[in-house]
Amino acid sequence: MLIRKPNDIPSSEITDESIFRNRREFLRQLSTAAGVGAIGSVLPACVSASPAPQAAAAGKPGPYDVVDEPKTPEKDVTTYNNFYEFGTGKDEPALNAGKFKTSPWTVQVDGVKKPAKYDLDDLLKGITMEDRVYRMRCVEAWSMVIPWYGFPLATLIKKLEPNPSAKFVEFRTIYAPDQMPGQRNPFTGLDWPYIEGLRMDEAMNPLTLFAVGVYGHKGPNQNGAPLRLVTPWKYGFKGIKAITTIKFVEQMPRTSWPLAYAQAYGFYANVNPNVNHPGWSQASERRLGGSGSSLLGGLLSGANPTRKTLMFNGYTDQVASMYSGMDLRKNY
Repeated sequence: MLIRKPNDIPSSEITDESIFRNRREFLRQLSTAAGVGAIGSVLPACVSASPAPQAAAAGKPGPYDVVDEPKTPEKDVTTYNNFYEFGTGKDEPALNAGKFKTSPWTVQVDGVKKPAKYDLDDLLKGITMEDRVYRMRCVEAWSMVIPWYGFPLATLIKKLEPNPSAKFVEFRTIYAPDQMPGQRNPFTGLDWPYIEGLRMDEAMNPLTLFAVGVYGHKGPNQNGAPLRLVTPWKYGFKGIKAITTIKFVEQMPRTSWPLAYAQAYGFYANVNPNVNHPGWSQASERRLGGSGSSLLGGLLSGANPTRKTLMFNGYTDQVASMYSGMDLRKNY
């Protein structure tokens, strides 16, 4: 059950949401940090995803690459994840997702010229993959720099030919409680299957990616295999994983986190440093695994200094025009 926090409680006195949901994770990190004066800095981290690169490996950064920042170490990207279907602890997806079956995989597509259930290989046939290095920002004040392998979502949308009336895209993840222990857990605060959505112009933006890989190889499962959404100017929860349904609709989808905790999570999920989570400030962040360090080691050694959170996660030039005239405090 999600707990509403009274407005008169200072954010500094409120326990981090992910910590109170995962006491075991908190105690594990607390025991590591104790004695180093870092207890107040132990916060949960960001969301990651799926496999591969070429351009980056060849030293040819693409137009979206973050060339002036070190990539988050692969070990952190693949072992410190948000994927509640496999557990609310950051370490649980890596521990629990190993036997998750991702092949064969089908995707139901509706609201298009030819609605059908597609085999994933057929759905992606003829689509060219590319490498992109994106900043990824989490609500819990952490960020990553992740090398994704995938393709612009716009490429698939054009191939599918949505109905002219479509104004939004709705995504649903697989419902497989026999394989996903988190879907059997009544205390996640979420209803299953997980639902996410984008406005059509957001889905068609060149930054929006369907990722099929990360760091040069397919999977791993805890990163969202075999197909996940990447919207780098939004908070990490706007990155639905293990997608099995794509539906083009006229009305804004009722998505999982706003349904669970509307005071904290809105449909748009745009990174806005001026809008705080009810439990903590969003004005600053720490880069996960900074300077090639390990997760907690980097924090304790000072390799992960606090940095100012950038509007739209630093992608203002590419996306701000989509929200011209909107109240970005109301539409958070």
